Amino acid sequence: MPDAYTSVLSRIQAAALAAGRPADAVTLVAVSKLQPWDHIAPVLAAGQRVFGENRVQEAMGRWSERRSQVELRLIGPLQTNKAGDAVAFFDVIESLDREKLARVLADEIQAQGRAPRLFVQVNTGEEPQKAGVAPSEADGFIALCRDLDLPVEGLMCIPPADLDPAPHFRLLAFPSCRWA
Repeated sequence: MPDAYTSVLSRIQAAALAAGRPADAVTLVAVSKLQPWDHIAPVLAAGQRVFGENRVQEAMGRWSERRSQVELRLIGPLQTNKAGDAVAFFDVIESLDREKLARVLADEIQAQGRAPRLFVQVNTGEEPQKAGVAPSEADGFIALCRDLDLPVEGLMCIPPADLDPAPHFRLLAFPSCRWA
């Protein structure tokens, strides 16, 4: 496992440099969801400190005793009834995708005095089985989030599996998307 981890880091650094970016400009998020601890422990021991989980309860059970060692990102859909736990436990929530959730997160952040970094999920492929704001609605949704004083840090998408992802990532950086 540590050799695979080192190989992934080397490939990320090479890709960043090839793109004209600093080698440390990319953050590797190791997706630990559904993995047994014996698969995660060697990666943690090798130095990985940013992990993604898709379920609030599973993450709390897995990471509570090790919370100070890692940055945790919620990468899966968030139900509004779990928003309080998510705000309290995660450093980053990458799946802000609807107005009701934005309002509940704003209330929880206010009540707890703690604000995880937030990413708006954009459904760039407009796939009905995936969550996310439609690209045409992204600017309005981001404006709503800002009106609610939510700390939106960026955008994320999960491109269709059978298509080139590059156009989907470019869409999020395109000037017509005025989130910045």
